[in-house]
Amino acid sequence: MALKQAIIVRGDLGMSKGKMAGQTAHASVSAYSLTLARKEEDARQWEDEGQKKIVLKVQSEEELLALYERMKREMPCALIRDAGKTQLEPGTLTCFGAGPADEALINKYTKELKLL
Repeated sequence: MALKQAIIVRGDLGMSKGKMAGQTAHASVSAYSLTLARKEEDARQWEDEGQKKIVLKVQSEEELLALYERMKREMPCALIRDAGKTQLEPGTLTCFGAGPADEALINKYTKELKLL
């Protein structure tokens, strides 16, 4: 079974590229940490496989939360809220990280999304 991680970003916030990069990094590390705590074997396998990941976008907070709620039932997911120190209001939901998890399972939920 091949593993990958998905990062899902809100496209409606108008974040700068740098801000978006920082938020996706938070999501990746946070989701990995959850996986390491819950499914250490999957986390280690993902590391050995080269840490495959994909970054995708949704167009609203509602779409982000709906997808997060569905995916978290089957894999570790980390929802990211901005601290509000630069471009966004404190607590703004920006993205979430899912997995690493089975690539087919990730694809089941993300196949219709567009790349960031």
